[in-house]
Amino acid sequence: MNGPAAATLTYVYAVTPPTPALDDVLPTLTGVAGSRVTLLTPVPDDAGPVAFAISDVPRADFEEEVLPARFEDLRWLEETARAHHRVIETLAARTTVLPLRMATLYQDHTRALRALQPQSQEFATQLARLAAHTEYGVKIYVRPATTAPDTGAAAPSAGPGKAYLQARRAQRDAHEDHYRQARTAADRITGIARQHAAEHVAHPPQSGPLTAASVGENVVNAAFLVPDAEADAFRRAIQAAAEDLPGILLEMTGPWAPYSFTALPPPPESPTPGFPTPEPPPGPAHEPR
Repeated sequence: MNGPAAATLTYVYAVTPPTPALDDVLPTLTGVAGSRVTLLTPVPDDAGPVAFAISDVPRADFEEEVLPARFEDLRWLEETARAHHRVIETLAARTTVLPLRMATLYQDHTRALRALQPQSQEFATQLARLAAHTEYGVKIYVRPATTAPDTGAAAPSAGPGKAYLQARRAQRDAHEDHYRQARTAADRITGIARQHAAEHVAHPPQSGPLTAASVGENVVNAAFLVPDAEADAFRRAIQAAAEDLPGILLEMTGPWAPYSFTALPPPPESPTPGFPTPEPPPGPAHEPR
């Protein structure tokens, strides 16, 4: 039970097997709000093959009434997201996990167990499906066709207006060629996935003026669940997929816990509403996103 119950809420990071592989990391693992991470397992009579990875967080900072304001504080949000994902990635380095969204909260340990117990077999099935698999992200960006062609190649009699139109036409043609290259890369990645990935998910492309200005338009944003035995071959094939396509930028990230492949059933008793988990932030063990 939480202690004191009135001062804390139970924050759940992930579902994981209660395996001895975590014995060396749990004593020193801290999560959101600097709280120690532990495993919450069913009582012996109802013991199952799964556990919640939890910590007790201050009720004053996480109760439902204050969370909306907290999530408008970008510094707090970043710190919380990093702590949340650090816990998940630390566990995932040692065992299979089902990541839960950020700010999944229960009133106390008893209510968290009440949600865990009737779903333990479903969770165990999902863990078995994801065992020895890792998530990788692949994004394709269409580079801007910003370089104006050399108008000096125009006929000597061509005036400024004709030269301008020729430059615009060449720029348009270059832009269309970049999109053709993106389609080529996407087709190659589809073939690579058929050979090396168990599952894939297409996420909505990311948008925003900063992204478009720096790397181009994001046209593919996909996640792949890759068997660990295929990981090296998958990474090599993805890295080679755009080597002859200068009009695009191909970005691969990972390895990650299987954030995109965790389909959890609704709990019998809903927790305090959480907020959607943002993409894992970059850190010492992560590739930049």
